[in-house]
Amino acid sequence: MAKKLHTFMGDTPAQALKKAQDTFGNEILLVENKEIRKKSLTQSGLYEIVIAVDDENAPSAPESKDTQGTQEKVAANSVQKRLDEIAEKNMAKKRQEANKPKVYDEVTLQLSDAVKQISQIANVPSNMPANPKIQPKRPYPTAKATLNKANTTHISSIEDKIENLQQTRLEQSINQKIELKHIKNELDEINDKMKIIQNMLWEEKSPKSEGINIPQEFAEIYRIAKSSGMNKEHLDTIMQLSLELMPLKMRSNSTTIKRYFREVLRKMIYCRPENLQSNAKKIIMLVGPTGVGKTTTLAKLAARYSLMLNQRYRVGVVTLDTYRLAAVDQLMAYARMMKLSIDTVVEPEEFGKAIDSLKHCDYILIDTAGHSQHDRSKLQALKSYLNNDYKIDVNLVLAINAKYEDLRDTYNAFSEMNIDTLIFSKLDESRNFGNMFSLVYETKKPISYLSIGQGVPNDLILAGNDYLVDCLLDGFKRPESK
Repeated sequence: MAKKLHTFMGDTPAQALKKAQDTFGNEILLVENKEIRKKSLTQSGLYEIVIAVDDENAPSAPESKDTQGTQEKVAANSVQKRLDEIAEKNMAKKRQEANKPKVYDEVTLQLSDAVKQISQIANVPSNMPANPKIQPKRPYPTAKATLNKANTTHISSIEDKIENLQQTRLEQSINQKIELKHIKNELDEINDKMKIIQNMLWEEKSPKSEGINIPQEFAEIYRIAKSSGMNKEHLDTIMQLSLELMPLKMRSNSTTIKRYFREVLRKMIYCRPENLQSNAKKIIMLVGPTGVGKTTTLAKLAARYSLMLNQRYRVGVVTLDTYRLAAVDQLMAYARMMKLSIDTVVEPEEFGKAIDSLKHCDYILIDTAGHSQHDRSKLQALKSYLNNDYKIDVNLVLAINAKYEDLRDTYNAFSEMNIDTLIFSKLDESRNFGNMFSLVYETKKPISYLSIGQGVPNDLILAGNDYLVDCLLDGFKRPESK
């Protein structure tokens, strides 16, 4: 029986096949399937299929010019003629299966699953069947080559769609990041404007009468530094330098001003690095007023040198604090726990012998009794221990929760002992650090260690400019463990 060829188009092969089945029923033979236009970001894809049907089943409507052209093209193809002959032999079998429930070939099934997945990703509706049934055998075994070709085309099309979706997702992600950056910049500008509004009365409160005019954009950083306990004379000096040296374009927002002021603060303070030399004996004496934590700080140093560093140093301890029995007992307990050599000295004449008895040690730490900065006689007695041939590194221990004026008086009293470096204790008990900056700025003495708690040995850290600036501007925070 003669067959007639018809052409159908659709956005997908499955859509074109459905149009053919709606027109001629299920008794059709898929002859050719090709992609006319690939899907892009601006337009949908286009597929064309060619089917063969019995002449008696063809509708009476005349064929279009496109259909006639395709028919002539396929008729001239010898392969297609053979497919037609084979299809005639299988037509009887196909009619018997016509009354069975509607099924879909393997290509349609694969395409259905792929389209569903893509539709879910792209959040668009799909017209593919909800639950297509799998047919155990292909309905058109004679068209195996055609189906394989169609399958390859479909897979390639699906990969293109997935790639396009991924590209779209990437572009959307980049656009979102750009938008978030713009929003952040706008919020920063709004925040700066709010600060300006909050400081509208600053012109009346700024210290004009005292020789310095603080503009509104510097109001916030000036308040922070002033409330930190920094000496006003020092604060006005660095503010004046900032106003003179800071470029105008850097004054546009508070973040830039704070970053610049941070650098000025870093240069105000000096920190001494830890100089560890295994071939050089080092004698360290801790001095300071009563109650600043000298004994606890010495125990932390002993544990640091003997236990916590990469190299285990031999540490010896000498105590001159015979006034407080509790302090001696405390130091003895620390020495036993860390297995350190310890000696007690009562008179200055005994000091040399004690140092010589510990000559096998890499570090010798000397604890002293606390003295009031106003007790001149006791300070002179303590100074007598330094009148010898030993090179002693004198560390003045100060509690940071004292006022700047008290810190300055204490330093002036102990300065007769030729202070080498400063150790600040009780950082965890204070929220103001400007007094420390002012003292270092005025005395030009470096800071070596910081005590940040009572714990032995972990609550002792090396002094660092960045950490101290953070404490002054943002408040005390324990450094992150390394």
